[in-house]
Parts: sequence; structure tokens; C-alpha cells
Amino acid sequence: MTVRLVFVPGREVATETFAQVGGTVKDIYSWCSPHQLLSFNDLHRQPMAKEDKEAQEDELLALASIYSEDEFKRSETALGGKICVCLDLPPNFSVAIKGDCVSDEYAKSFEYIVSFLPPIILNFELPPGYPSTDPPAFTLSCKWLSPSQLALLCQRLDDLWEKYAGGVVLFAWMQFLKEGTLEYLKINSPYEIQVCEFGPQCIKNNSGISDSCSATGPAEAVIWDTRAIQDMKSVSALIECILDFNEAQQKKCFDSKWYMCNICFLEKVGSECTHFKKCEHIYCNACLKDYYTVQIQDGQVQALNCPEPKCSSVATPAQVKLLVGEEFFSRYDRLLLQSSLDLMADVVYCPRPNCRTPFILEPGAKMGICSSCKYAFCTLCKLAYHAVAYCNITQEKLLLVREEYLEADEAGKKLLEKRYGKNVIVKAVEMKSFEWVEKNSKRCPNCRVNIEKSGGCFVMFCTACKENFCWNCSVVLSRGDPHSHSCNPSLC
Repeated sequence: MTVRLVFVPGREVATETFAQVGGTVKDIYSWCSPHQLLSFNDLHRQPMAKEDKEAQEDELLALASIYSEDEFKRSETALGGKICVCLDLPPNFSVAIKGDCVSDEYAKSFEYIVSFLPPIILNFELPPGYPSTDPPAFTLSCKWLSPSQLALLCQRLDDLWEKYAGGVVLFAWMQFLKEGTLEYLKINSPYEIQVCEFGPQCIKNNSGISDSCSATGPAEAVIWDTRAIQDMKSVSALIECILDFNEAQQKKCFDSKWYMCNICFLEKVGSECTHFKKCEHIYCNACLKDYYTVQIQDGQVQALNCPEPKCSSVATPAQVKLLVGEEFFSRYDRLLLQSSLDLMADVVYCPRPNCRTPFILEPGAKMGICSSCKYAFCTLCKLAYHAVAYCNITQEKLLLVREEYLEADEAGKKLLEKRYGKNVIVKAVEMKSFEWVEKNSKRCPNCRVNIEKSGGCFVMFCTACKENFCWNCSVVLSRGDPHSHSCNPSLC
């Protein structure tokens, strides 16, 4: 047997053979960290057999040809690399956070349906004796699997090496991680992510089981393996990573498929389309760009919704910016802010044309002072502040005030009375009656009472003074024979 040096955490043991320490290749690689294994290989590297060298090169080339760079990346400095395995999740797969170390209330209540989870990452390096005698040195890391679950996967990879001893095993490892992880770890939806961090309190006993977790995690016995790494900085970072990765992968899948646009009726690839997530409608970017550009030019920034009839989904600012470009988006952003401020009752704009700074008014205040130019003005008429005097109103504006008052509700009428005074409002309302009388009646030439002609001939009878007069020429007629008058019969 070959003399080897086995590195054990905390101490070194020199052995003549594996049998002398009662172990196997599997046991040795379970006890040694990847760093220790690599150090051992550097110190005691033996000449690589030609068959092993060819097998390693063939396997790495095959993996590079089968998988994309996102899934497999070969190391540039050594015979090794990184494998990223993204699992195929069942439909409506739900994840939640569980653990005593979770102090954030949002994290405790976190539950989300995902189509993708961050990958399981297998970092490996091939020793000189692979695949004839030695297995690959590796670490297994993941953000959402606990160290105990990762340790079980490490053991399973060791078992697969024993099964394929003497042959290449990386492809079998990848296939197992991708297709067998969920079943092997008995993971079903809803899946509760166990947050358990290892610290100084984690002590390994002789059976390879941890007696306790750190004070930040739940007290439960877990399998301990230095090759298993839960790559998690914090619970909030884990949640953010899960959501971001799921969204990015969904976008990647969407971009690669083809969809029919219901505006131009052409099929286009997803990377040239926009997806409204709320309603699931899809339109091509070219059609949406034209549609939104016209809306923004017309100032209709509140109408940038899904073009589907009667659909209430609204385009996000990020979607609008991507579609219309920087120039139109700046106009959209400015108009959207202005329209939002206009809906706030306590926000007013400085009336000076060269200022127009928005600021907040105190409730019920009649005087506004611009926070920028310090202009003091009446909040009702927007002219210079006039203290207790009513706002000035012109004859032309009086007609507009009358229409506004008649159409306003009770609160609006009280505001107008406060602004212009009740007497002015009454005068404005009465003006409508005066105008109708002047347009549809004539004054009696004898007593000056307004009389309306409802029908009949030109001879009119005043009920006030009992006199007859001509509607056409306003002449008082004889009481004996008023119809003998004829100024111009064609006008009657």
C-alpha cells in the first residue's frame, strides 16, 4: 500500500496504510477540509498516469460542451472548476423562513411562491490519482440549504464515488444534484428554510454529529462536515437573494420564448416584449413605445396602463424608462410628480411664473409664503396677500364664479363665499336671471315693467298698468281699437 499523510482537523496523523487507521478513502475525505486536501496534493503530488490525465481532460471538455458557462466553469489555474446546479422546482413551490435567530418580523412572516431558487454550488479540484484511485476534492455550498442538509449531500456524493470508483463521476454528481436533491432531502412545498449558523459552541462528537448549534440558531443535532457551507450573510440578504434570483431567472426564460403582440399581430421574442405581471398581458416594445410616447406628449402620464381594453394594470417607471428613453422619461417623471402634488390638498405652488416652487400650507391658512422666493400671497386668489379684505373680482370673472358656484357642492360653495364674500356670490347668481330677462322680455313703454311675449300677434297687454302697446315699436296703443295700429305687419 502507498504511504500517505492524512490531515485531521486540529492534528496530523501519519499512517502506513488506510487500513491502519481503520478508514477508507470516503472517511479520509469526510474528515479533511478542501484546503487541507489541496495542501496535501501540493506537498505529496505523484506523477499523473497518462490514462488519468486523458480521462480528466475528456471529462472537463465534455462538461464544457454539455453545459453553459452559467452552469459549468473550468478553473484556469488547475484541473478543477465550479458547477452551479439550479433545481427544477415543482409548480407553485412555496418557501418560508424558520429559525430562532430570525428577529426581523418581516423575515418571520416571509413566505413566497418561487419558480427558481439560488443554485447549489460545487467547487472541485481533480487530484493526480483521479479517476483511477482518488475522488475529486470538493466543497458544496448553498444559501437556502442548512449545513446538515449539505452534509447529507456530501455523503451522497461520496457514495456515488464509491459506486463509480475507477471511472469519472462529475457528470453523475451533477445529475444527482439537479434531479435527486429534493427527493433525497425530502423537500416539499411549502419548504421552511432552516436558519442555523455554526459558531464556537458547535462541538463535534465522536459520531460525527454536532451536539448543538450556535446561540443564534435552533438547538438541534446536525451532521457536521467541513465541506458543507451555508453561504448566508444574513436573513435579510437571503430573502433578497431568493427574490432577485427568482426574478432574474423568470426574465431569462421569458426572453427566450416567442409571443404574439395584440397590437401589431406579429410574433416576437420575449426580449423584444413587455410583460405586465399583474394581468399577464404581453405586448411588443415597439408598439408600447409609440403608445406611451403619444400619452407623455399629451401630458396623460396617469394613463400609461396596459393597452388591453378595460385592463387596470399600470406600467412601472422602470418599464416606461426602458421603452421611451431618457428624454421622454424625464418629462414623464416631472409630470407624474406634479400630478401627484396636485392631488394633495395641503400642497400649493408659488404663483410667480419664474418660481413655481411647491410647498406645504398650514391647515386653513389664507396666506402662503413661498419657501424659495419668500413671496407672500393669498392662497385663494393667488395675488399679493390682502389680509381680511375679500379677494378682488372683475366683471368678466364674475360670470365664471357664478358657473363655478352653481356646479359646486356644499364645501365648494362655502369656500367661494369665504373667498369673495356672500354678497358678491349672490350678485353673481342673480346675474343669470337678469341676463335671461333682458334677452327674453321687453319693458312696457308706460310703466317700464318687463313683459314676456309667449305667443299671438304684436299687440301686447300690460297686466300692471292695463295699457296696450306694440311689441315691435314699443308704442302705447289706443284702448278702444289697439289692432288698428300697423307699424310693419310683416314683423308680427
